[in-house]
Amino acid sequence: MFDNLSNKLDKAFQVLKGHGKITEINVAETLKEVRRALLDADVNFKIAKEFTVRVKEKALGQKVLTSLQPGQLLIKIVKDELVELMGSEAIGVNLDSKPTVILMSGLQGSGKTTFTGKLALHLKKKHAKKPLLVACDVYRPAAIDQLGIVAEQVGAAIYEDREEQNPVKIALAALDQAKKDKHDLVLIDTAGRLAIDEVLMDEIKAIHQAVKPSETLFVVDSMTGQDAVNTAKAFNDILNFDGVVLTKLDGDTRGGAALSIKSVVDKPIKFIGTGEKMEALDVFYPERMADRILGMGDVVSLVERAQEQFDQEQARRINKKIAKNQFGFDDFLSQIQQVKKMGNMKDLMGMIPGVGKMMKDVDIDDNAFQGIEVIIGSMTPKERAQPQLMNHSRKMRIANGSGTSIQEVNQLIKQFEQMSKMMKMMQGGKGKHMMQMLQNMK
Repeated sequence: MFDNLSNKLDKAFQVLKGHGKITEINVAETLKEVRRALLDADVNFKIAKEFTVRVKEKALGQKVLTSLQPGQLLIKIVKDELVELMGSEAIGVNLDSKPTVILMSGLQGSGKTTFTGKLALHLKKKHAKKPLLVACDVYRPAAIDQLGIVAEQVGAAIYEDREEQNPVKIALAALDQAKKDKHDLVLIDTAGRLAIDEVLMDEIKAIHQAVKPSETLFVVDSMTGQDAVNTAKAFNDILNFDGVVLTKLDGDTRGGAALSIKSVVDKPIKFIGTGEKMEALDVFYPERMADRILGMGDVVSLVERAQEQFDQEQARRINKKIAKNQFGFDDFLSQIQQVKKMGNMKDLMGMIPGVGKMMKDVDIDDNAFQGIEVIIGSMTPKERAQPQLMNHSRKMRIANGSGTSIQEVNQLIKQFEQMSKMMKMMQGGKGKHMMQMLQNMK
């Protein structure tokens, strides 16, 4: 996410990180590189220019040149301006109405249908909502089937009418059904086109006027850059929508849409799609995103993701096993499976301060844990429960059974032992020892 922009901004700041004397000329040169980085990220020229002008004014006003850490101070000013550019604060959806009606708008291929499912799951888990998904795309082949699959994946009900061709009538009938079945959340998936056209705009406007949604969201593929911003403006002129959803942000190495869209339409980015899984949806926090763009990580989001997957009952069982020295490979595997549910591994690593830059040229396969799972699967139940039984002949049998080498089996056992030690230290409150061990671990 935003790799290219992050790398270019990092290079722009190199001159101010203790390399040579800091002068007004150096600051101007750095900001010229910042502007170039923004333009390369597909940010509108006017927005990029205004951004660097504001940073320069604040930098000279705060006496960056005479400060003890001029580079750090300038980076903070850039961060603050990035936060402002992206909307200052997170703004959630309006859930006050009963039922809450949320209307999805956007072009075909933007990810509206998938996002509809993701938002249903998000609001179901976070706000205990009972969602009803409404299929109002009467044109695209298999659109209703796709929404049906999505609804099943997230455990939500769906309203469909394959005979009716008027999406306004479908939407109104769905609202009646929602009231009868006591659904407190109605998510309306609408038709898109490959480009903005009059028929599309008239139709979405008619649905909007008929259902009077609590919230209208514009869903856009972030990888389309400036095209996304232009499309958002056209839809906003018609619908006056409440917020933007950026999909496929995990594949966007540039970031132009995220950085430009708030300035152009003056509407907040409310959610971002960060992967294909239904759980891969995050509330958009401008400050956290600015931190990530500048390579500062995003520990808060990392902790939140971990808490979402945290199973308290399982944790209690594992704590008891650790206390009795009974932590085994099955427990190790369950911890790995919880980490996998948190999302894309490279994305998770990028949330750790300082690690993102180290990992920029490293490709982490989403199946990185598969080898570990296969090796543990080749162990007998007794071996998984009693790791101390491992000897050379057992390791050889496990390597042959899993199609791996003895070195890979040894590496897994070493990782298991390190994790066991770390968890014992956490239990015993030996924070200093644990931090020292973490520093020594690769």
